Amino acid sequence: MKAIVLTKYGPSDVLQLKEVEKPTPSDDEVLIKVHAASVNDWDWCLMRGTPFYIRLLCGLLKPKIQIPGVEIAGRVEVVGRNVTKFQPGDAVYGDISESGFGGFAEYVCAHENALALKPNSMTFVEAAAIPHAAMLAVQGLHDEGQIQPGQKLAINGAGGGVGTLGVQIAKSMGVVEVTGVDSSGKLDMMRSIGFVQTIDYTQEDFTENEQCYDLILDTKTNRSIFKYMRVLNPHGTYVTVGGDTPRLFQALFLGPIIRMFSKKSVCIVNLKPNKDLNYMNELFEAGKIKPVIDGPYKLSEVPEAIQYFGEGKHKGKVVITLDGNNKT
Repeated sequence: MKAIVLTKYGPSDVLQLKEVEKPTPSDDEVLIKVHAASVNDWDWCLMRGTPFYIRLLCGLLKPKIQIPGVEIAGRVEVVGRNVTKFQPGDAVYGDISESGFGGFAEYVCAHENALALKPNSMTFVEAAAIPHAAMLAVQGLHDEGQIQPGQKLAINGAGGGVGTLGVQIAKSMGVVEVTGVDSSGKLDMMRSIGFVQTIDYTQEDFTENEQCYDLILDTKTNRSIFKYMRVLNPHGTYVTVGGDTPRLFQALFLGPIIRMFSKKSVCIVNLKPNKDLNYMNELFEAGKIKPVIDGPYKLSEVPEAIQYFGEGKHKGKVVITLDGNNKT
């Protein structure tokens, strides 16, 4: 089969399209013919081997994971003998980060618990755009942020996968006033999917404005935690789903102190992959969410797509399609 292979850390040209052996599922796994996959931070960080903790997880000198890609959608071809949830022919999707990666390939094996059935009304391209970003968004907004109807929400880094799905999830929960912060080239798209106010971060710092929020969902974590506290209402909550590592550690260590001396909360999402995919299916079938797709690109274009993602120029999710199989 064809796959994108990573044998050393570095810039995007270390990724190569190669012929490799087709995988065989274990007793608890299914073999999936991949129809679409999408790019996320795991792929960008794995390719470069940074931040340093990536090397601690994935190989100090060279990557143990040789085929990137964690968000996939496809059709089950073979099931292991202990698999009970799926059968050959089922259309599935999910985040396979805990199954060893391998999504940028024609076939991949994944544990059955890493997958959900894809609704017939959802294309494979749409399905590949949902698993990781939607879980970060819903777990950030609902589980950690405990968002309530009528609250004021701000999303920093709003034009990517988490932000574009997050605003739609928030509106499905009765939140009307949603502010999105990103670059100027994404603002029109952001307004079209429901952001009431948009802020170009290259022109103004939203943490210096007079507007305050009940909940801030941060996908970038690129400011001091105290700057976010400035625009957080009393009893408000700041939730980060990732971003700059030193800033994340600052939030982790200073969060309890901030809580001790104020009524404000600081939370970091500890992602539970695929936990809420059935909920996403319900929202999708009800017409309440629709992923924003950048692409789709070909498998051979994965190196350029990951570089494009890393530069932050993309709108929504960067999706890869294989052999044109992007239909239900």
